[in-house]
Amino acid sequence: MKSKKIFAGAKLRSLRERHSLLQSQMAARLEVSTSYVNQIENNQRPLTAALMLALAQKFNLDLGELMSDKTDRLLIDLREALADPVFGDVAPGLLEIKSLTANSPDTAHALLKIYAAYKKSNERLAGADEAMNSGPGGGMQTPYEEVRDFFHYANNYIDPLDRAAEELSDELDGKFENNPVSAAQYYGQRGEQRLSRLLDYMTRAHDIKVSYSSPDKTQFIRKYDKATRTLYLNPRLNSSTHFFQIAHQLALLEQITLIESILDQASFKTEEARQICRIGLANYFAGALHMPYEIFLKTADNLAYDLEEMSHAFNASLEQVAHRLSTMQREGARGIPFFFARVDAAGTITKRHSATPLQFARFGGACPLWNVHHAFETRGKIIRQLAQTPDANRYLCLHGPAKNVTGAMAAQRANMPMLWDAK
Repeated sequence: MKSKKIFAGAKLRSLRERHSLLQSQMAARLEVSTSYVNQIENNQRPLTAALMLALAQKFNLDLGELMSDKTDRLLIDLREALADPVFGDVAPGLLEIKSLTANSPDTAHALLKIYAAYKKSNERLAGADEAMNSGPGGGMQTPYEEVRDFFHYANNYIDPLDRAAEELSDELDGKFENNPVSAAQYYGQRGEQRLSRLLDYMTRAHDIKVSYSSPDKTQFIRKYDKATRTLYLNPRLNSSTHFFQIAHQLALLEQITLIESILDQASFKTEEARQICRIGLANYFAGALHMPYEIFLKTADNLAYDLEEMSHAFNASLEQVAHRLSTMQREGARGIPFFFARVDAAGTITKRHSATPLQFARFGGACPLWNVHHAFETRGKIIRQLAQTPDANRYLCLHGPAKNVTGAMAAQRANMPMLWDAK
């Protein structure tokens, strides 16, 4: 397979500026010419293997960070915005947009903000009454879209929460230094013991008891009574869901200061978006505690990303495993980039997470050629599809049904040789 050339001008320029170096000074440290550094910073020449090794050795730079292309996400969003008929014949071509996102990502983000402001103003002028009465939608970015963008541009990975969950997991279960298969078997075979230890921790650390009954005979998943310090869980849920719901409540108790700090940095436009993201961050912590990063990634590699085997290993549902796989983007320890989506029988995407450049269309339905729609006809089976998006990125899609929804996940072609070659 032909290797992809790596252009990282903006990253190299940012690295140089962080170290307060002139191009000539950086060139001297890398033992190359000043003109060569200038050409790389302007994306006129790609990085070579020798130069990447020099950057890693002399600037302690993560090679995975150099090779990851986060501008793909920005490129997709900017192409979508510039496709608006308002730009007419003056809209730049793909090469110009690529150059902008690669060389001036801050300018590209600024253009997207300007376009979003234009869309909002245009909708208000076109029908102020309709915009006020229609609630979410009306062509403007909804709180859910704002939160989705937050996770999208974070690569669906929240480092401080992920590490906090891993530390608590080590405290509850002990840190594993041995073979990942043994550790995975521990998680799977002793899933009930992990739940018991979490229950004990809730009582010991927070004086909270867990009850598998309804306080008012209504349908519910999780309810917390602050007055009696009782967490009520639906008794019909399985043990993995009970673990997740307890961990969610624990996040709102122990990690609330960290969560609020993350929300402050996100600068959401509305309180509703902030509330939605608070729930999303608590869910993120719960998933990370259920499947701690290091052991989960090692087990995924060892089991060749076999979803069903991983589900058994961690006493988790296929959806929980697929969701967790879409978050494996820790610097220095990245997994294969996946996107994950949950789709109902009507084709509505009810949940989506992505560590890939893929951005689902904000308007209209999913592509009719996407065979996720056929998953409902293949109960009990996982079906596969090779797909290519308009930006030329290729994906291996895996679809599996569950009751009235189906899960779809996909890995990016360039990062998944063992999946791509699977029979």
